[in-house]
Amino acid sequence: MPKKFNEATDQKRWIAGAGVFVILALVGFLSNSYVISLMTIVLLFTFMGQSWNLMLGIGGQLSIGHSLFVGLGAYSVAVLNIKYGISPWIGLVVGLTIAGFVGALLAWLSFRFEVRGIYFALLTIAAAEFARIMFSGWEFVGGMQGMFFQAPTGKTDILMLRGDARFYYFVALGVAAIGVLGTELISRSYLGYVWRAMRDDDEAARALGVRTFRHKIIVISISAGSAAVGGGILALVQGSIFPDSIMGMGISVDVLIGPVVGGLGTAFGPFVGSLAAIPLNHTMSAIGDSLGIPGLNNIAYGIILILVVWFLPDGIWPAIVRLYRSIPPLPRLKISQPRKVEE
Repeated sequence: MPKKFNEATDQKRWIAGAGVFVILALVGFLSNSYVISLMTIVLLFTFMGQSWNLMLGIGGQLSIGHSLFVGLGAYSVAVLNIKYGISPWIGLVVGLTIAGFVGALLAWLSFRFEVRGIYFALLTIAAAEFARIMFSGWEFVGGMQGMFFQAPTGKTDILMLRGDARFYYFVALGVAAIGVLGTELISRSYLGYVWRAMRDDDEAARALGVRTFRHKIIVISISAGSAAVGGGILALVQGSIFPDSIMGMGISVDVLIGPVVGGLGTAFGPFVGSLAAIPLNHTMSAIGDSLGIPGLNNIAYGIILILVVWFLPDGIWPAIVRLYRSIPPLPRLKISQPRKVEE
């Protein structure tokens, strides 16, 4: 009986997930340019939030400097495309490789010398800040003046990943779907069980024979590489990159706000959190600029975090799931069979 119940529940989850992405595809066809542009950012931060969710929500390793990996992906795409005319597809692969290597190296150095927990998180901030300062003074990548992509011609070029806002919306929708599906599959795989064991009790996992040192490097490397892919696509969508905007603390906050608000360790949490936080961020930024109140969006972020931690400590998505499960099923109508008339 439990097995049948799980299979039925899984079927409903897959159908519901597919339904969400069908609706999002319709949004891309039916919405205006502003909604499409805003939802593109939401979907990209859903994907990048999945990378952070993988590292902390499943792997148990806290990073507050994820902008390092986002920036490495963005600059890999920009340098190869702007300076050498190489397809962004190649740039995404290069960015993924570089960020994955940097993440693995950072993890190896940290855990090799027993730098764990909050100290590892501080190390990621320091690494991100070091990279931001380095790229700010590096003339080859534009320094503080940044780098600018060629203005789009309006024609869709899949090879060079160029197109209009609607084209980038569907690119972002595709990577967001890959992120959600990847998180769901990993969480149900052997790696997912091992990483959750490592997250819940590192010493107990080691006692059971789990090579936690190796698995920490693997999960951080995968997380860093996927964040770099999101950063590369974000650079193309924005059309330009600057060290402060792509490697600043603001990007790290935008990446982690989705999983924290939506629900850590869940597949749909980063999407729900990004859908709640990113539009609010843009709206409060616009209101703050019009009123002359800088940082109003950061105040809004703080209020959201306080409310979520206070009332929904598991996040919005787990609360939605609990609410759905608490709704009693509709009673089935009993249709009585007609009596046979005796002759």
